[in-house]
Amino acid sequence: MSRTGATERGGSSDATLDQAWAPVDACTLPTPEQPLREAEFDALFATALRGVERPAPTWLRLHLAAGDGLETKARELTARESSCCSFFDFRLAAAADGLTLDVRVPETRIAVLDGLGRRAEAARPGPATA
Repeated sequence: MSRTGATERGGSSDATLDQAWAPVDACTLPTPEQPLREAEFDALFATALRGVERPAPTWLRLHLAAGDGLETKARELTARESSCCSFFDFRLAAAADGLTLDVRVPETRIAVLDGLGRRAEAARPGPATA
């Protein structure tokens, strides 16, 4: 989905790049569109993210608020992301208090999931929950 992170690039100290998700070789999204996609995820996280869990190294669970078309927005965004970074497995489900977005990746892409988790935490409003 986006530029390669610091650990994959040889240790850049740029915090923005350090939060990047997918290695260049795994993403088919045109480079000019990558910041726009990142901004879409940041906006979703900033407005809807209520909690983050990491049940396993290859599995990130994001708790989202519901309402205001958020389910449709999340479904469309994750579908578009899966089309350019096919290693992502996104599963969105209704939960008692909102939505749950499970994100899974193969073991070879754990660093990408780490980046997504950092980005979610950085954009999320309010106190941390798990």
